[in-house]
Amino acid sequence: MAEKKNILTYEGLKQLEDELQDLKVNRRKQVAQKIKEAREQGDLSENAEYDAAKDEQRDIEARIEEIDKILKNAEVVVEDEVDVGTINIGCLVRILDMEFDDELLYKIVGSTEANSLKGKISNESPVGKALIGARKDDEIEVEINGNIFKYKVLEIQKSN
Repeated sequence: MAEKKNILTYEGLKQLEDELQDLKVNRRKQVAQKIKEAREQGDLSENAEYDAAKDEQRDIEARIEEIDKILKNAEVVVEDEVDVGTINIGCLVRILDMEFDDELLYKIVGSTEANSLKGKISNESPVGKALIGARKDDEIEVEINGNIFKYKVLEIQKSN
């Protein structure tokens, strides 16, 4: 079975590359120094600092492996080429929540870089999936946990 493509915007790709660089160059050295200092304290069997440093090292290596895997299967959306006639990954979308008469602004991104607190929703989320392919003034319905939410697309623009 082929691995799922990780759809990223250029911004998301850059953030992952920067994080990977920081983990490999800075964080590895920092944790190696912590392990060295903890070893110098003697008995490792009762050394909480050593255990904590080894746990941190394990977490760093796991994150490096995770990012490597994401980047290996990355497909970057060229946001300059995004068609603002229809909603797709890389678009900035202003929608109206018709029930609460509230305007919402979302950037549609791949699931790897989704962060609802920063207004980035995944193309695989219920709202993101419903928005993909919609046009300005379209009304969409999204079912979440048996509830129907209605939105109207107010504006579609390039996110950069």
